[in-house]
Amino acid sequence: MPTVLFAAPARLWPKYQAALAASFAEAGLAVEMANADTPPEAVDYIIYAPGGPLTDFAPYTRARAVLSLWAGVERIVGNPTLMQPLCRMVDPALTEGMVEWVTGHVLRYHLGMDAHILGQDGIWRGHVTPPLARERSVAILGLGELGSACAAALAALHFRVTGWSRSPKSLPAVTCLHGAGGLREALARAEIVVTLLPNTPDTENLLNTETLALLPRGARLINPGRGSLIDDAALIAALDAGQLGHATLDVFRTEPLPPEHPFWAHPRVTVTPHIAAETRPASAAQVIAENIARDLSGLPLNHLVDRARGY
Repeated sequence: MPTVLFAAPARLWPKYQAALAASFAEAGLAVEMANADTPPEAVDYIIYAPGGPLTDFAPYTRARAVLSLWAGVERIVGNPTLMQPLCRMVDPALTEGMVEWVTGHVLRYHLGMDAHILGQDGIWRGHVTPPLARERSVAILGLGELGSACAAALAALHFRVTGWSRSPKSLPAVTCLHGAGGLREALARAEIVVTLLPNTPDTENLLNTETLALLPRGARLINPGRGSLIDDAALIAALDAGQLGHATLDVFRTEPLPPEHPFWAHPRVTVTPHIAAETRPASAAQVIAENIARDLSGLPLNHLVDRARGY
């Protein structure tokens, strides 16, 4: 019987306890949950999220895998004590939530909804007709699990979707570009750009003064990926100059976003409090149970992290 340690902030355990028990039972797994008296060397699997008491993985010599509750692993992968295989969370419900959030904000910009929601001034402007989706160009930066799903959803609505990734990708109904030249081309055609890249040294400040200047004037930016993808000062300068028409930001370098941060008061910035996609305990527990069952059956683990790439 494998021993499983839940090593995440204590506030999460009540949300996951029943979900994990149900998922283990559904997968036909008999497991023992570790407690305060369980020695590290007796633990077979670690369910992990940053912010809990576990920071040193070295004593867990028998652990066969660390199963992250987060899709992003940048706060884990750099831990020098982590020698065990690391699996990121790929939660179908999280993906659905991201697709819905991104699609909603793309449609908000595409249809010019703010003009009506925020501009009730008594003037009837019936002559203003929004373009069709097939006349609007959207770029998705990052074609991993989340980016690919968002690109497919927007393409299904007939947007002209360009996807960009570090290495070549191919998606139906999506123009896929890669590399430095591909990034310039993707930005140059993007009336709306969505960033869904991981936080790595290569993506730090990817959107900066130079790259933001490549966008068509007045383009909109949506960032539910990582706060580190954007140079904050360059973004504010581009908004002030009219190079960017508006930015919707869900992730930030410091969270919660400090009250004094200029994003809060900027008239062309919408702040949402990291709500684009949440890990749902019920579906995440099923992903974890499936991965443990695979490993015990001798099958390869799903969603293994490439340490060299950082995701």
